Amino acid sequence: MKYSAWALVVIVSSVLSIRAQQQQQQQPPPSNDPAWAFPAVNGALPAEAAAPKSVPGSTKKYTPAEIDNLSSPPDWFPDDHPPAPAIVQQGHGAALACGACHLMSGEGHPESAGMTGFTAAYIVQQMADFKSGARKDAARMNAIAKDVSDEEARQAAEWFAALKPMPWTKVIEADTVPVTFVGQGRMRFLKPEGGTEPIGSRIITVPQDVERARSRDPRSGFTAYVPKGSIAKGKALVDTGGSGKTIACGICHGDALKGLGNVPRLAGLHPIYIARQLYLFKDGRRNGVDAQLMKKPVAKITDEDIVALSAYLASLP
Repeated sequence: MKYSAWALVVIVSSVLSIRAQQQQQQQPPPSNDPAWAFPAVNGALPAEAAAPKSVPGSTKKYTPAEIDNLSSPPDWFPDDHPPAPAIVQQGHGAALACGACHLMSGEGHPESAGMTGFTAAYIVQQMADFKSGARKDAARMNAIAKDVSDEEARQAAEWFAALKPMPWTKVIEADTVPVTFVGQGRMRFLKPEGGTEPIGSRIITVPQDVERARSRDPRSGFTAYVPKGSIAKGKALVDTGGSGKTIACGICHGDALKGLGNVPRLAGLHPIYIARQLYLFKDGRRNGVDAQLMKKPVAKITDEDIVALSAYLASLP
């Protein structure tokens, strides 16, 4: 009887040990993501007054609480776009309204993504990859995609695909940048006390107008500071592949990098978004059909190359 009980304990312990080893093996490796490309909140702006706010050129008013409602974002300029599908303006469950993070212009914030200039088929495929887990997102998109129906994804994709890209990010080369912190919405802001610091091998993106950015104004863009010389280095990599380091981007993405069929545009996207995707392709967290095409181009690029590529591509019209 004692032997049977002891044997049972040994068996259970062995099973639990095997399961623990399996769980450890299934865990992703420790992340070495650069903080400038994968922003995490490390500060906060002062709370805003509860009174309704306005933005230049709009007759509408929204309170800060309404602006920050991710299931019902503000639509400051409804005449700027076609009537939007319900999922773009009204979320449900884990499926936040698309217009909250990507804005009602489709240009989005640096910590999310711009959605203009892509085909509907490309956007639908990305939603499917988020839903299946083939494409990983450390923020929200995997949970959102699981709660968005295929029909909602199709409607949103067709709506965003019909929007025209607009100038959104001003890229400036600099040796030093303002001292910043990551606040509400994982957006980067200038520290109130001011100061500057060396840019190093980073891209620092800040709102051109803080109040308008916090209000989700779809007409107020961003400034991205990049290291001096990075745009020229990025151009060389994009145009020639850097003597075998990568592959000339225009082969797949079109001569002007504005997309070719369902291969997405790169020109004018948020630079830290571009950088994130390059890191995710390289370490395998972004999979799916398009990821197979990106494995060879990213295999040999360095962190410095990623900064240069992102800086140049973002600087294009």
